[in-house]
Amino acid sequence: MSVDRTFAVVRRVVRQLRRDHRTLAMLFLIPPLLLWLTSEVYAATPLVFDRVGPLLLGLFPFTLMFLVTSISVLRERTQGTLDRLMASPIGRGDLLVGYALALTLVALAQAAVALAVGLWLLDLPSAGSLGLTFAVVAIQALLGIALGLFLSAFARNEFQAVQFLPAVVVPQVFLAGLLVPVERLPRVLEGAAQVLPLTYAFEVLDLVMVQGRGLGDDRVALDFAVLALAVTLFLAAGALTLRRTEG
Repeated sequence: MSVDRTFAVVRRVVRQLRRDHRTLAMLFLIPPLLLWLTSEVYAATPLVFDRVGPLLLGLFPFTLMFLVTSISVLRERTQGTLDRLMASPIGRGDLLVGYALALTLVALAQAAVALAVGLWLLDLPSAGSLGLTFAVVAIQALLGIALGLFLSAFARNEFQAVQFLPAVVVPQVFLAGLLVPVERLPRVLEGAAQVLPLTYAFEVLDLVMVQGRGLGDDRVALDFAVLALAVTLFLAAGALTLRRTEG
């Protein structure tokens, strides 16, 4: 790996995203809009929004960064760009870290916008540290990026990449505690929820934003460790899929 080559990849990806106004609009306008819509849906039952709203702050960056990453990397594969880059001095590590860093910058900006709207316009509960809350939302966006990098290798076109959303993301939403707390699920489903990274993402958001716990809390530290491990594993798996097209 080379720092210069890695940052060359970062600059290239950022330039591409800056020119894609529709993607930028989706990333920065849709999460606040959906948060506001959810607050209106639960206007008569504000306690429900106080429970669901913080979880949505993590779900939207995770889902949208998963979509943007998987489609962007797949487009690079199908257009032959990845093959050309990997035939150059740029290595697999430079590509992986460069894509991850560039998309992470976008994810951090998206998380800041969503948090600002949620906390200061929609009055979501904020019992814990603002910095820790931002870190929780950011690591969920990172999880979406890492998962998108990995799964993009298994799609042949953009339609197939989008199909991973109902196959991979939606089941986690049903089981991870957004609709029903995990402990209220049937035992088999509760066991399945324990191996899903989004379960730990939702739990740590509730612990930090609603209950006001910090990193000194064992459960918060464990959730962060699980999420960091999941990001690392998906990035490592994604590195293995970054290879030149045969033939």
